Amino acid sequence: MKDIDRRILAISIPAFAALISEPLMLMADTAIIGHVGRAELAGLAAASTVLMTVAGLCIFLAYGSTATVARHQGAGDDRRALQSALGGVWLALGLGVVLGAGLAVFARPLGRSLASSPQVADLAYDYLVVGAVSVPALLLVLAATGALRGLLDLRTPLRAMIAANLVNVVITLVLVHGFGWGLRGAALGLVIAQWFAAIWLCLVVVRRARAARASVRPDLGEVLTAATDGVPLLVRTLTLRTSLIIATLVAARLGDAPLAAHQIATTVVSFLAFALDALAIAGQTLTGRTLGASDATGTRAMTQRMIVWGLGAGVVFGLAIAAASPLLVRGFTSDSLVQSTAVPALLVVAAIQPLSGVVFVLDGVLIGAGDGVYLAWAGVLVLALYAPAALAVGWLDASFMWLWVAYGVFIAARLATLWWRQRGDSWMVLGAR
Repeated sequence: MKDIDRRILAISIPAFAALISEPLMLMADTAIIGHVGRAELAGLAAASTVLMTVAGLCIFLAYGSTATVARHQGAGDDRRALQSALGGVWLALGLGVVLGAGLAVFARPLGRSLASSPQVADLAYDYLVVGAVSVPALLLVLAATGALRGLLDLRTPLRAMIAANLVNVVITLVLVHGFGWGLRGAALGLVIAQWFAAIWLCLVVVRRARAARASVRPDLGEVLTAATDGVPLLVRTLTLRTSLIIATLVAARLGDAPLAAHQIATTVVSFLAFALDALAIAGQTLTGRTLGASDATGTRAMTQRMIVWGLGAGVVFGLAIAAASPLLVRGFTSDSLVQSTAVPALLVVAAIQPLSGVVFVLDGVLIGAGDGVYLAWAGVLVLALYAPAALAVGWLDASFMWLWVAYGVFIAARLATLWWRQRGDSWMVLGAR
């Protein structure tokens, strides 16, 4: 067990530090914009939901690369591992250009669909039309980071994302409070920071590929393989993002203050999710390597230990959020109505964290095993259970807190489907593929 624990920590600690850099960018923007005004914070809530949905739907670029590269590494084929990594990078670039252009074109109706008022809709548009330029960079970061994780290079993404966060905070502060550019300034800070990180990480992947004698030119076969393998994970992620969109729509229906409070709660949950995802990444990487090496016994032992780690992390995070919720809310906004709306929701979030910890590690293990088809169908089932619970909050005009109680239903349903799957052996496919 000690050896497994050391391997988990060796991956999870640097992965945690790198992962939380993404929500830290959002947290920094939320804190900076939150002190500009309520409408601006609500506009950021609507716009960031759209941007994070685009990024979330493409998370398969990271997860797929990690699992595939780790399997080939476990099987001892470094060249094939890097060739697969580059296929994911080229796919990310092409997909990013298309999605970024689409987001810029449809920024107005997308912002309006999630806004709580015409003023908020205009502010969301301001953020989205500039932030669309960051989409190709964001997807490149996902693909390159996933590949480097599969190679057990956790330090490079960590360094790149720490630097990107510093760039984002400095530039956003200057543009928002120095030049008075509001949400457009915050979006421009995000664009610059994301492209800075993307160029850094892609250069590292290319250098590693050349060292392994893998071709850096676009390989249509590898790109198509990365795209095909990513379809089940895309469906799985689509169900997750749909649930978040439903929650934002319900919060907008409840008013400006609940929508602003929703941005705070979502930001905190995103931070916790990325933190727990560090353990999930350890699960992805170690599962891919042990299955690639045809070690079923090691895979099972690692999975059981990962469950213990997930539960423990969830308990710690839950206690921390429960204790710090009033202070956290005051750090994001000085609006008393938004504060009083957000605190009860954060207490519900805290109570759910132990379940979330187990959900994340099991999700990571099954992704590392390439069990995407099951995860896709399980996601559809969970969404079917969650959507009525969340929509009922809006229909009944209930307190904002109940929207996050519905989120607890969502987490419990995910836990049930993942726990049932891991108890069997059908997901443990041995070998390089």
